[in-house]
Amino acid sequence: MALNVADLVEHAVDTVPDRTALVCGDRRVTYAELEARANKLAHHLAKNGVTAGQHVGLYARNSIELVEAMLAVYKLRAVAINVNYRYTKNELQYLFGEADLVALVHERRYSPLVAEADAPQLRVVIDDESAEDFAGTEYEAALAAESGDRDFGPRSADDLYILYTGGTTGMPKGVMWRHEDVWRTLGGGIDFVTGERVADEWQQANAGKDFGLVRLCLPPLIHGAAQWAVLGALFSGSTVVLVPKFDPAEIWRVIGREKVQVAVITGDAMGRPLIEEFQRGEYDGSSLFIINSSAALFSYTVKKQYHELLPHTTLLESIGSSETGSTGIGAVPKEILKTDGTKVKLNEDTIVVDEDGTKLEPAPGVIGKLARGGHIPLGYYKDPEKTAKMFIEVDGKRYTVPGDFARFEADGDITLLGRGNTCVNTGGEKVFPEEVEGVLKSHPDVFDALVIGVPDDLLGQRVGALVQPREGATPTLSELDAHVRETLAGYKVPRSLWLVDEIGRTPSGKPDYQWARRHVEEHAHQPV
Repeated sequence: MALNVADLVEHAVDTVPDRTALVCGDRRVTYAELEARANKLAHHLAKNGVTAGQHVGLYARNSIELVEAMLAVYKLRAVAINVNYRYTKNELQYLFGEADLVALVHERRYSPLVAEADAPQLRVVIDDESAEDFAGTEYEAALAAESGDRDFGPRSADDLYILYTGGTTGMPKGVMWRHEDVWRTLGGGIDFVTGERVADEWQQANAGKDFGLVRLCLPPLIHGAAQWAVLGALFSGSTVVLVPKFDPAEIWRVIGREKVQVAVITGDAMGRPLIEEFQRGEYDGSSLFIINSSAALFSYTVKKQYHELLPHTTLLESIGSSETGSTGIGAVPKEILKTDGTKVKLNEDTIVVDEDGTKLEPAPGVIGKLARGGHIPLGYYKDPEKTAKMFIEVDGKRYTVPGDFARFEADGDITLLGRGNTCVNTGGEKVFPEEVEGVLKSHPDVFDALVIGVPDDLLGQRVGALVQPREGATPTLSELDAHVRETLAGYKVPRSLWLVDEIGRTPSGKPDYQWARRHVEEHAHQPV
């Protein structure tokens, strides 16, 4: 079987060629049109020397062209490299060299940075509303000169997929996967709910032959969760709706116009502005029956808002990472307490281990690190030392351990606590930022919050909070102290507070801890 990204999309093309595959703004393309345009770009890249195994950078916001470019690269058995469109010149230069790019597909607006960052000479430039000068071949011109035929050689399940991590706590690293392995964990090759393995490479395409969902993907495609939300939808013949930027009012208009049924978002960073805009305006959300958050979690307050305003919609929370793929998924119950975290059922390949890598048996209150076996990455690109640290062996089976902590509950499910490298160690007690952030965001004067550890002479670290107040509000440390103590133990309460205009986040909505630490170093905290 050709369990390969390009093959799986081509199966859907052959099954539902006339169905709409992608919608972005006022543009729509069918599966047949998507296929022909991706083939043309693949031929252009191949004619200019791109071969199997080589790396092509993709540097753009969400668009039809970006999806076409991903598919074009995989059709050649080459490797698509995600480039963060917020990177500075130095960050771009690092990534272009680290990832060994031989070609770059980028939006015209980024041409000045590309010119300064020692980019590869082979460039295809997606036109946009900018008027920047550029070097390379304009995207539509590249397609116009090529054939739209599918005349590529056979591909392999062993072809390489690389995803560069967001770099929120350090320099980005390229996580290497076999196509089959990443498809099994993120693309529906193992059913997320039942755990059943897809046995036939045509199964997903055939399942969507008579009916395809309309799926909205809001996170940027520079992140893995978004890439696989789109690819998984395309494997099954769904219609994927994209927006180039996050505008809550426009997103609700798109949901109403396109009758979106499933939306993929990123936690509170997208969920809160969306539901509060829905509350302010008059929008049609009647078609929306699933909202799935990946890469970040919902706070208690946001969960309650969705249940009250969209009672017909099911909220899902998926957990995982670039290094593990999906490790679990759970529906948010209608009745929740303020102290409830994100609970999910672990899939059969995921276990919980202690600091020594020993498997922990389920028991209420037991805390450990999530570890995934089965279909897992090959390692980090060009970094054997970090690769060795990422993997452990338990009972003769290889597992990857990215550092996410979880707690067993009485019913056998687990509650996700957070990443170990962001955990605050205050006087020997561990505080997971996500837990404190969720309680802070339930205060009526708080719109967003981020918690980090701040150096402390007595405790080693103390809990520090960066808070984005609601417009016109100025919450004080004492007010937030009293509010947090209603729910959490005293050692988890923030002891220092910084009020900020906006919380720094990555384009996908994940917390930007490097931004937070810079802000704390450069600004005095609020007086008590």
